[in-house]
Amino acid sequence: MSQHATPMTNDTDPPEPPEPTYAERARTLMHIAPVATFCTTSQKHADWPFGSIVTYGLDNQGNPTFLISTMAMHTKNISADPRASVFVMQPGGENDPLGAARLTVMGKISKVPKGQDAEIRAQYLARHPKAAYWADFGDFSFYLMDTIDVYYVGGFGSMGWVTAEEYALATVDPLADAGTGIIEHLNADHKDALLILARASGQPDTDEATLTAIDRLGFHLRLKIKDRYTGMRLGFPQELKSPEDARPVFVNMVKQAREASS
Repeated sequence: MSQHATPMTNDTDPPEPPEPTYAERARTLMHIAPVATFCTTSQKHADWPFGSIVTYGLDNQGNPTFLISTMAMHTKNISADPRASVFVMQPGGENDPLGAARLTVMGKISKVPKGQDAEIRAQYLARHPKAAYWADFGDFSFYLMDTIDVYYVGGFGSMGWVTAEEYALATVDPLADAGTGIIEHLNADHKDALLILARASGQPDTDEATLTAIDRLGFHLRLKIKDRYTGMRLGFPQELKSPEDARPVFVNMVKQAREASS
């Protein structure tokens, strides 16, 4: 089992619910984010950052890979200066951008020689199958970022650097691919259950509770209490191994919360 993040607390405070490490959350966010902002150093305006949008793949260590054309400005930029970064945001985070998880991966980019790109090609096309139509165009090639450092922001007050080694060794959360569907389902069909959980967990005056994130160790709720908003995290009674584990655990948690409040 991977190491969990353990926030500092006072001796009188109840223990914080366990959370994945920043490294695990970074690998998970890179796995689920659909596109990235690609930042390179402009060759037209020396030393100025140049931003663009790219799709990306991931190798086995979580290093971003790219299928890009020699005609693209960012490709021209990295041919002269390989230093670059990619920035991704939690899908759906546009509704609350400062509260959403986001991530910057910094590294140096190199072109993968033809004939040595089979694994990177397969991994990239598994994420972006439509790219197979232009993957063999003469001006397109695969590129790989050698990750140097990672900076993760989980929302207000949750941020920190992740070393390249920590990032490479971390794993994607087992709920990653199903997380969005679970969140949408619970928010659409079980808002009353989320409200019960929030009220039974120390926020009895909660008017609305919205699920914002979920992982194998627990979940985050955004609470509306009168005219203000706040957040809370609740831990699962046991670590979830797959998305199928989520429903019975939620049902049992809500049952126990109802019994405790009756």
